[in-house]
Amino acid sequence: MPVYQYKALEKGSGKTTKGVIDADTPALARLKLRELNLVPVELRESTDGLDKAERKGGFSFVLRGRVSTRDLAMMTRQFAVLLKAGMPLVEALTALISQTSNQRLKTTILDLRDKVNAGKNLADAMSEHPRVFSSLYVNMVRAGEASGALEQVLSRLADLLDRQAKIKAQILSSIAYPAFMTFFAIAVITFMMTVIVPRITTIFKKQQQELPVITELLIGVSSFLGKYGVFVLIGILLLIVMWRVWITREEGRKKWDRWKFRIPLYGKLLQKLLCARFARTLGTMLQSGLTMLPALDVVYSIMDNRYIQMHLDDIKAGVRRGKDLAQPLRESGIFPPMMVHMVELGQRSGELENMLIQIADTYDEDVRLTVDAIVGLIEPVIIVVMGVFVGFLVLAILLPILKMSTQVGG
Repeated sequence: MPVYQYKALEKGSGKTTKGVIDADTPALARLKLRELNLVPVELRESTDGLDKAERKGGFSFVLRGRVSTRDLAMMTRQFAVLLKAGMPLVEALTALISQTSNQRLKTTILDLRDKVNAGKNLADAMSEHPRVFSSLYVNMVRAGEASGALEQVLSRLADLLDRQAKIKAQILSSIAYPAFMTFFAIAVITFMMTVIVPRITTIFKKQQQELPVITELLIGVSSFLGKYGVFVLIGILLLIVMWRVWITREEGRKKWDRWKFRIPLYGKLLQKLLCARFARTLGTMLQSGLTMLPALDVVYSIMDNRYIQMHLDDIKAGVRRGKDLAQPLRESGIFPPMMVHMVELGQRSGELENMLIQIADTYDEDVRLTVDAIVGLIEPVIIVVMGVFVGFLVLAILLPILKMSTQVGG
């Protein structure tokens, strides 16, 4: 069934609204809009427009914005509920269209329904929308379709997406305040050194007297920033551009991803995040019915660290040769011993899937505690830095004033 993008006026209020609607013909599309108390102003068919726009990386006005993890999680949970209630797949997708407020997601579901209605399976239809459905999502849906347990798989996916959104929100909320304080502190220091200090130190220069060392240092730094600050900023921007170009190359990306593990505090945090992602994804895939090697392939595709991916290649090769998962994990040297022991225990007890989920929960909680600890350390550091700068500034200005007053009094 064709999909139409429309622009219409709401009856009564006259407010302009945009969206998508499905109908067999433009006339039926206009009729549907009138039944919704909308007066169509513009109507055009969007045949395969979504897929082409996504492949090219472009956006029509319907595709502006993005599908957040929370929106996708909500849609997935509603989808699972509809299927558990016994609703056929196409009818469930039709019901989702009216329940979805995100225009891009609504257009995607419309396209999914049309493709499923034409005989394509759901996973293949989803794979044509990589900007909305990740490889993890698609492979889990494919496993659910193959096992006849699609609703259970969708419920697991919804739980997984909800947890990802929750962790992301917790981390962002934790670093928002220190990030603002850091930006504010840099802005204040830059403004003081380039605007306020030069005006004050001009008075001292006119006195033509010997100034304290700390005042001379302040004047020198302020003068340097005034003359060469723009060049320093350009140099920093050039370094950033060069770094971005370097990490786009495969060799540079591998070195950078490996070096990130050596950064104090951040390296340990990154390791815990990746271990949690590895364990949760692998555990969820195994619970959904995938065997070990296909599940590891999906894990490989969602790990955005080349250094980890190099080790995953070795781990997959070891499993392919008949080794248990714990042995190649230990041989890689990248995963913590505690995680390896828990995987080994899960294999012995036959509860590997549940053990992997437990490992992920442990590391997610550890990440949250680590972020809280880092944030708790950053805040006093910012306060101390600002205090040192203010003290330095006050001394540099007051010392020559006191010196001049002493000379006048003498």
